[in-house]
Amino acid sequence: MSVYAPPQGKLAYIHTDADLIVIDKQAELLSVPGRGPQKADCAISRVQADYPDALTVHRLDMSTSGLLVFARSKAAQRHLAIQFEKGGVEKTYIADVWGSPDPVTGQIDLPLAQDWPNRPRQKVDTENGKPSQTQYETLASHANGARLRLTPRTGRTHQLRLHLSAIGHPILGDDIYAHTAALGAATRLHLHANRLTLRQPTTQDWLTFAASVPF
Repeated sequence: MSVYAPPQGKLAYIHTDADLIVIDKQAELLSVPGRGPQKADCAISRVQADYPDALTVHRLDMSTSGLLVFARSKAAQRHLAIQFEKGGVEKTYIADVWGSPDPVTGQIDLPLAQDWPNRPRQKVDTENGKPSQTQYETLASHANGARLRLTPRTGRTHQLRLHLSAIGHPILGDDIYAHTAALGAATRLHLHANRLTLRQPTTQDWLTFAASVPF
């Protein structure tokens, strides 16, 4: 079992207003506390050190970097959570994968479920899994494969990582689903939440945020 050693340094704030906070989360920082005091340091605890009213809205995997949203009141938290749950938030990710998908643009539609004996792994489960869809678009090629833009249409745990692995194109540096060559091709998980569009809870204005790809 690896020791949790989150990156240090100041949080990168993308946006703050009376209702919400958006940060560019570093890779290997938990979104919320894990089990035990050694995993208390996380994105929400660091944000609350600056903004004590901050509340969790959604999560990113520890190894995934990018845009993470927090609310600043219970009402804003409910409003934002409903947007995420009902598919009202447009999210795009950038990933470097092993090999090049054919066709270069498409949709992965594979139902996912928890792999209980092997937690935290998830698995493709055509009988009991929840419907899960990921759109992908090839942006460029690199030495080990391709860079993709990913748009999840559902929000299942590990959805992007498992969907890409399931079609034979695991994300580079993925320590859960990648084969040895793809895992060794990067020093971190090459998955980044780079764009996010949602409604401001009070004004109802559409807001779009972006965070540049760090790999």
